[in-house]
Amino acid sequence: MGNIFGRKKRTRVTEQDRAVLQLKQQRDKLKQYQKKIHLQLEKERLLAKQLLQDGKKEKALLLLKKKRYQEQLLDKTENQIGNLEHMVQEIEFAQIEMKVIEGLKIGNDCLKKMHEVMSIEEVERIMDETQDAIEYQRQIDEMLAGSLTQEDEDAVLAELEAITQGEEEELPDVSTESLPEVPEDEPEKKPVKLKPKPELVAAS
Repeated sequence: MGNIFGRKKRTRVTEQDRAVLQLKQQRDKLKQYQKKIHLQLEKERLLAKQLLQDGKKEKALLLLKKKRYQEQLLDKTENQIGNLEHMVQEIEFAQIEMKVIEGLKIGNDCLKKMHEVMSIEEVERIMDETQDAIEYQRQIDEMLAGSLTQEDEDAVLAELEAITQGEEEELPDVSTESLPEVPEDEPEKKPVKLKPKPELVAAS
């Protein structure tokens, strides 16, 4: 049984991706060619020097002409590499632009759906209702302010003060310490007997 959960999601390769890959491969081949020619030119320069030392001036001159021609080819190769790298950058930037445009399109579609749910008329209605509620509350405040006398205002303030003070009052803290123990050998107190009051005898 295969590992279903372990499968990686395959990324779709576009024509632009293939083009970028091919351009980079061509660029790398040109760089390898450059490296090879540089090594060959160095060997030919040393060989030309040896030919001059051996008195073979004509052969050394011919070798140096060949070397000069190869150097010109290297300059052209450098320009070609620059063109390839520029082309790669252009394609990659175009891919980024396409992703940005796709993102903008998705965002635009989302906004359209939101506007369909919440139209301009709906927003205006909500704003009007909110303004009406604010105006209604203002009218109530004005009515209450005009119907109360100074005595009523003082009474309202006094009641508010009383409520505030009531909320600020706190019960005293109850001690959490344990009470002292009563000794076991302490004699119990006997109740005190009250003497009966003398009765008054009426005079005969």
